Amino acid sequence: MTQTLAAMRREYARDGLTEEQAPAEPFELFRKWFEQAVKTEQLPVEANSMVLATVDQDGRPHCRVLLLKGLDDQGFTFFTNYDSAKGQQLAVNPFAAMTFFWPALERQVRIEGRVERVTPQESDAYYQVRPLGSRLGAWASPQSQVIADRAELEGLLKSTEQRFSDAQPHCPEHWGGYRLLPERIEFWQGRPSRLHDRLNYRLQDNVWQRERLAP
Repeated sequence: MTQTLAAMRREYARDGLTEEQAPAEPFELFRKWFEQAVKTEQLPVEANSMVLATVDQDGRPHCRVLLLKGLDDQGFTFFTNYDSAKGQQLAVNPFAAMTFFWPALERQVRIEGRVERVTPQESDAYYQVRPLGSRLGAWASPQSQVIADRAELEGLLKSTEQRFSDAQPHCPEHWGGYRLLPERIEFWQGRPSRLHDRLNYRLQDNVWQRERLAP
C-alpha cells in the first residue's frame, strides 16, 4: 500500500500563472478561473464545490465539502443550519478557510478570512429559489445532532410535509447564509517538476498586495 501511494504521481503541465496574467485584485481572477472551471470540469465534480475549514472552541479544526452559492465584491457565500456543528464553531471562532480544487485545470484556490452572517433578506431570497425538497429538509433535519436511524429522519420529513401541506415553507430562523470576507486568497497553478505557480493576495489597509510564494 505504501509503495503504491508513493508511486502515484501526476505531472502538471497544462498552464502557468505569471504576474502579467494576474490582475491587481483577486476577485477578477477568481471569477475568470471559476468560469473556466464551470466550462471544463465534468460531473461528478462541481465547479462550486469547496472544502470549508472551521475551528471549534478547543482549537480543533474541522473540514467538510460545501457548495459556494454566492460571490460578490464583499466575499464568498454559503448556506447552512446555524445550529449545525459548523454554525456552532463559527459562533465561537468567526474565522474560516475555503479551498477550491479544479483538477481538470490543475488549479487550486485557497481563501482565508472572517465569516459573518448574511442578512435575513439574503437568506430568504436564496431559500425561496431552492427545490421544495431542500426547503423542507432545512426544517426537518436537526443537522449535526445524533439521530437513531434513517427512519427517524424520514419521520421528521413526513411531519414537516404535513405541517406545510397547505402552505409553502418559509425560511427557518435557524437556517441561512454566511459570507467569508477574504483577507488572503492564494491562486495555485500546477507546473512540471512540482515547481508550481503560487500567487498570493493579502489584504492590507484595504488594499490587496500581490506576492509570489515558493512552491
